[in-house]
Amino acid sequence: MKILFIGDIVGDIGLEAVQHYLPRLKRKYQVDVVIANGENAAKGKGITKRIYQDLLMMGVDVITMGNHTWDQKEIFDFIDDVDYLIRPANFSEEAPGKGMVSITKNGETLTIINLHGRTFLPPHQDPFAMAEELITEAKKTSPLVFVDFHAEATSEKVALGWHLDGKASVVVGTHTHVQTADERILPKGTAYITDVGMTGPYDEILGTKKESVLYRFKTNMPVRFEVPQEGREVFSGLFVELDTTTGKAKSIERIYINGDKPFKG
Repeated sequence: MKILFIGDIVGDIGLEAVQHYLPRLKRKYQVDVVIANGENAAKGKGITKRIYQDLLMMGVDVITMGNHTWDQKEIFDFIDDVDYLIRPANFSEEAPGKGMVSITKNGETLTIINLHGRTFLPPHQDPFAMAEELITEAKKTSPLVFVDFHAEATSEKVALGWHLDGKASVVVGTHTHVQTADERILPKGTAYITDVGMTGPYDEILGTKKESVLYRFKTNMPVRFEVPQEGREVFSGLFVELDTTTGKAKSIERIYINGDKPFKG
């Protein structure tokens, strides 16, 4: 099975980048399943039903979330009714929505799990224990399991990667918006990267207008952070191919397209 994962989509520029590059990447890599983190898709904070539907129409199969899951209040009206939007599974048991979904393509079933880190972030349930529980359940159906770990600390993401080596097929980190260059297949067959990076404004700071971020750093004064509506784009992603019999990764490739490094293929 061939999987393309799209790093944190930020605002309209990020959505435009998906629309622009996704069809070409699907052709180049002959992708079976497309997964995208959409927790920043609505102008940097959360997701709306319209954006969820637009991403599915663009060719995304499953959308994962993170710490901005609840920022668009309308999500409470639709998250229980849609099939391919998941929020971190280790949120409170009282939270609406689900943290795991399975999708079948070409006769093979892939389970996608979304988890949230606890270091420098709100103290949700233990993602390590939750991962074990959900993977055990998922493997009753198929050995193919993909985990999006939305976390701040590099050490926590690396730790979960090692913890799930040989259990999950893929473990990707999201949230920091900066792509790391440590993609690898771990010894027991799990494809891993600490952070896939973001898909959104390229000439800004983590997708936010650089002027406001610089003002905050230089003055330590409060300022409203805004996502620009126009400008050059960056597309960050990861391509992995899995052995459908064992669930282990066969290959992994980091994707990084921007105004200085155009798409080839």
